[in-house]
Amino acid sequence: MGTRPGRPEPRATYRFQVNADFTFADVVSTLDHLVELGVSHVYLSPIGTAATGSTHGYDWLPPPTVSDILGGLDGLRELRRAATERGLGLIIDIVPNHTGVADALANPWFADLLRHGPHSQYASFFDVDFSADNGAGGRIALPVVAADGDLGPLTIDRHGNLRYYDHSFPVAPGTGDGTPAEIHARQHYKLVPWNSGLIGYRRFFTVNELAALRQEDPVVYDATHQWLRDLAAEDLIDGVRVDHPDGLWDPQHYLQRLRSDMGDDRLIYIEKILAPDEPLEPSLPVEGTTGYDQMRVIDGLFVAPSGVVQLTELHEHLTGETGDGRWIEAMEHRQKLTTLRESFPTELRRLVRTITHADPAADSEAIAEACGELIAALGVYRADYPSLRSRLETAAVKIAAERPELTRALGAVVRATRSPGAASSRLAQTCGAVTAKSVEDSLFYRTARLVSAQEVGGDPANPALSVADFHEHNEARARLWPLAMTATSTHDTKRGEDVRARIALLSQVPERWSLLIEKVWLNTEIPDGLTAYFLLQNIFGVWPTDGIVTDELRTRLVEYARKACREAGLHTSWTEIDEEFEVSVERWIDEVTTTPVAAAVTELVRRVTPAWEQEALARKAIAILGPGVPDIYQGTEWWEDSLVDPDNRRPVDFSRPPDHPKTAMVRNALRVRAEHPEAFGPSGTYTGLPVDGAAHDHGVAFARGTGECASVVVITARFTHSLDPVSAAATTIELPAGRWRDVRGGAIHEGTVDLHTARAGHPVAILVRD
Repeated sequence: MGTRPGRPEPRATYRFQVNADFTFADVVSTLDHLVELGVSHVYLSPIGTAATGSTHGYDWLPPPTVSDILGGLDGLRELRRAATERGLGLIIDIVPNHTGVADALANPWFADLLRHGPHSQYASFFDVDFSADNGAGGRIALPVVAADGDLGPLTIDRHGNLRYYDHSFPVAPGTGDGTPAEIHARQHYKLVPWNSGLIGYRRFFTVNELAALRQEDPVVYDATHQWLRDLAAEDLIDGVRVDHPDGLWDPQHYLQRLRSDMGDDRLIYIEKILAPDEPLEPSLPVEGTTGYDQMRVIDGLFVAPSGVVQLTELHEHLTGETGDGRWIEAMEHRQKLTTLRESFPTELRRLVRTITHADPAADSEAIAEACGELIAALGVYRADYPSLRSRLETAAVKIAAERPELTRALGAVVRATRSPGAASSRLAQTCGAVTAKSVEDSLFYRTARLVSAQEVGGDPANPALSVADFHEHNEARARLWPLAMTATSTHDTKRGEDVRARIALLSQVPERWSLLIEKVWLNTEIPDGLTAYFLLQNIFGVWPTDGIVTDELRTRLVEYARKACREAGLHTSWTEIDEEFEVSVERWIDEVTTTPVAAAVTELVRRVTPAWEQEALARKAIAILGPGVPDIYQGTEWWEDSLVDPDNRRPVDFSRPPDHPKTAMVRNALRVRAEHPEAFGPSGTYTGLPVDGAAHDHGVAFARGTGECASVVVITARFTHSLDPVSAAATTIELPAGRWRDVRGGAIHEGTVDLHTARAGHPVAILVRD
């Protein structure tokens, strides 16, 4: 946002997952490796005191403070000192939206809320529904009881707390006499069945163990951000990554206040999921998003459109559904309505109550249906940003044309949300939660046309991207958000970058993929067509190139399959586990990885490995040298095979060779960034270069520079499985004026260079002005 005197300019971040097994001291031990790579900033997952045993830190506990398990404030100071000595900045991940309440007594703010109810000094900290018609008689509903509602297992522990199996709850003063049931009846909270649809506080999505915080209240903001101000005042950090600001009441106001606290010389990144046609709100005082939007663009560049057509036909043959854009759109709409009704009934009731508050005669059922249809149609996490307001109004008009009986209710919703306030914020918060749970955490596990596109922020409806659209997007990004992050793998991705790269190659070899499918279907006991097809793509994505499937990998695949099947919720779920189905899936994985079928998988993996390695390197190079600040997730400077969390939080072996092809490419690309800071900074430009000839659709070339002067050129290729040397040699790239030197081999090019010659020494040619 402004100048950063004395602070390193962002060249690349390196994201660490810190926890009890990888502390600040462990980060210090890797700093020389980061310097050799050429990154500019250490980027840490949440560092606050978290729930006991937490491996991620997003379930932090108040009052917020640097975690002693990680090394405490002194450990952070030592990390800061060591990083500064090496010229490295430090960015931390902050979590303003929620706090951990899995153990109510371990969270002093939440415990006080339960003990004193609306009279608690922390009652305003949480978004609690104390209304008489909240479904729990004005008490705070806590959904922890068995479905039958039996409170017989309630006991009183030796500390005087109510206990239900592993859950303990505080008791209000003066209410501790009598039987457990009698004591429970006197509390400000009510234990209700887990499937009752009742919960007394707003959560993070559907995670009951994470209670949302009301950052719109200045008192709450001060209580949760004073520690951050202290870190900034001591100059221990250079920036923050804000977790899920879309969950807040008013993200714009929150970020403005955060910017005021951090100052213009520190970096602010936001974890914001943008729809493919959604711009980032230009008025936000941030450097940009954490980069899922750019990850989608890079992934799409390497998906072959012709292969998608064949994969659509194959998907329909195996599952009975096309899995194409039209199907996804219809299923997303349906799934959002189902999710709203089944998982967010409390939030919907509060939203409707807010909208109808000024009009007692309003039709609440029609308002609820109108809200549901709007949430299902918006296609974004929240539409109350100024640049998106018209989207909501346009959606309302379209819905009214299709369902005229909702016209009046839709009008009421539009009027109520026209200005910032309770109705607008509650609609936005509910919309974001429903979208996340319906799409990334449900629909993306229920279809399998090409699972590499079924990613956080991904666009499986339109998985392929043309070179022209790729350049157009990047030119705009360089102009509007030059310091936004570029993600390739994160702690939240469903699959790591190299796994997605290999799965995307299926769009280049659909015929061979079909032959493998036929062998699998003929020689294994398929538990379910969709489930097997979904899992097989992921298995292919992580399959070792040497064909040796270890017991460790097999265990990881079984654990991944269990999570994927439960998230899909089609045959088993987290709340209604079908053990017979899950055993059949585990047995099928064992067949695929141990029988002769495994040889067929290995054969296809080996056949595509040369193209996979080329394109994995090309993707990484584009992420580093394209517009934005590349974010390198821990360990992804080597080949990686991560699946969804917790798999992607496994310990990283930092003793691997520094001359690995991917490591060397990262090091070279970051050195070029360091040597040409203006070309990659706020004033840097991006220009797509013309590619002509037999393989023009394979070539990807662009220049970075300032003004009208280019200083770095990148040339690489896509669809490399079918790129032959003759066609590549007959394809030319028009270079900017001047002489250009390849940073690896030293070759000089001028005027034009053919694709084969440019890539003769490496899949990615990085040229600098000679």
